[in-house]
Parts: sequence; structure tokens; C-alpha cells
Amino acid sequence: MATAADGTGLRKRYDLLAAAARLAESGGLGAAAHEVAQLAGRRSHYRHVTGERGQFERPGQKGGEATGRNPTDRGKLGSKYHLVVDQNGIPLAVCLSAANAHDSTILVSLVDMIPPIIGPRGRPGWPHFRPGKLHADKAYDSADLRRALRGRSITPRIARRGIDSSERLGRYGWVVERSLSWLLDFRRLGIRYERRADLLQGLLHLACALICLHFLGPGDT
Repeated sequence: MATAADGTGLRKRYDLLAAAARLAESGGLGAAAHEVAQLAGRRSHYRHVTGERGQFERPGQKGGEATGRNPTDRGKLGSKYHLVVDQNGIPLAVCLSAANAHDSTILVSLVDMIPPIIGPRGRPGWPHFRPGKLHADKAYDSADLRRALRGRSITPRIARRGIDSSERLGRYGWVVERSLSWLLDFRRLGIRYERRADLLQGLLHLACALICLHFLGPGDT
């Protein structure tokens, strides 16, 4: 029985090889496969070329716009979110920068992004184009920043190094930290997937809009 089974297997393999040979001679799939194998062995317009139109980026390619070496994460490339909120934690302005950009270099431009605050009709002084005062931690302790804020009619409440205690900062700092944690709860922001900075900035604005929506009452929408 074993010998008969071996002989049957050999005949089946011979028939398959003969059929493949006939298929190649007839100009069917066998000839097409041979042509494709020859094309794969030389450079031509049939091959994928990096950077040409229609080619996708490699899935594992790292980097992107507005990235820099993160000093708190072993120098890995990353980005940072900068956020200004009101006393309730409602986002007023948000922007993106490289991870190695110092917070103080972003503050003035971030304040200038705050839109006018529309108040009750007929109330004197409305709309407000700037907040009345700004609280910030010791990372923003700079005479130039205080001068820039006062020039915009904003009273600076910036902690001073070696003078103000951390306990005093906690009265205001937790508000913005909570809002940042809300931002990071969005999956596309907690881990950066977008290589383009403009797309990520758009997602930041969308997330801030959703956070603001939670503060509105049923009659405000």
C-alpha cells in the first residue's frame, strides 16, 4: 500500500509540471510571470521610486514638521502643545511647537491669538480684545515678557524664581494642567500620528472646540 501511494504522488507531480510547461508555451500566466520577474530585476518606470507622485511614505518613517529633541524624553523627536485658558479652564488659544522650544518664546504670540471676548450687549468696554491679567509659572519669569504683556494692557501675574512658592502657583496652575489633560485624552493628540503641522494644529482647534462645548448649557447651543 505504501508503494502504490508513492507512485500515485509522483504521477500527480509530473502532471502538474507538464501542465505548467504547456501554460508557459501557450503565452498564458506562465509567460506573464516570467516577464514580471525580469522587470523586478532591473530599474525602470515600473518600479516604485521614493518621492514620485502616487507613492506613499513608508509606514515606519519618523519625524515630521514642528518637531525637536525632547529634553525630558532622552532626546527623542517630539512636539509640545501650548495653551491659554480662562479661570474655568476654557481654552482661549492653542498652538503647536517643537519639543525643544522654550515656553517663554511662545507666550506673546499665543496671547495675540486670543479672539475678542463678546460680552452682554450695551455693556461698556465690550468686546474685550485682551484678558485683564495673565497668570503663568516660573518658566515665564522674564522682564521682556512682563513688558510685552503690559504693552498689551495685560497685568502680568508671573511667578518669580526664588521668591514665589510652588504652593501659591498651585492655586492657578492646576486649571491649565487639567485642560491639557483633556486635550491629551483625544487619541489623535495623546500620541502624534500626523506628520504635517497644519493637520495637527487643526486637530488641536477641533479638540478645544469640543472642550468648550462641554461648558455650554442646553440653552446655549
